[in-house]
Amino acid sequence: MAIDIGISKKDRESIAKHLSKLLADTYSLYLKTHAFHWNVTGPMFNTLHLMFEQQYNALWTAADAIAERIRALDVVAPGSYTQFGKLTAIREETGVPEWKVMVEQLVEGHETVARTARETFKAADKADDQPTADLATQRMQEHEKTAWMLRSLLK
Repeated sequence: MAIDIGISKKDRESIAKHLSKLLADTYSLYLKTHAFHWNVTGPMFNTLHLMFEQQYNALWTAADAIAERIRALDVVAPGSYTQFGKLTAIREETGVPEWKVMVEQLVEGHETVARTARETFKAADKADDQPTADLATQRMQEHEKTAWMLRSLLK
């Protein structure tokens, strides 16, 4: 059955491209945060281990909501490391940096995802797509708050 939700196919595809980048950034940041959770050491171990766990759980939930919004627009959501690698702006970390560097990288990551969400919002707003605009707004708010909290650890 054809989709008829009041958003043209062209606009749905454009919005889905932005959402796919948001999904790739979210998933990539999830993976980085989870790896840092496993591997953090030092005097901030307990605090960061628990904080990173809360953050990667939130990112996992967000990734699902983003992918489901792509599907609601009748577009296939990306779901492989290869696809995410081509779409993400999150810098990969293959080593195990010291805890302060982990926090710095996560600040950068959350700020990157906030910028991607902002671009997604613009595309959604232009097409009068309130559900995607709302999702992007929620993502911006969450990533900006998380970046602030992480940045506060470095002062």
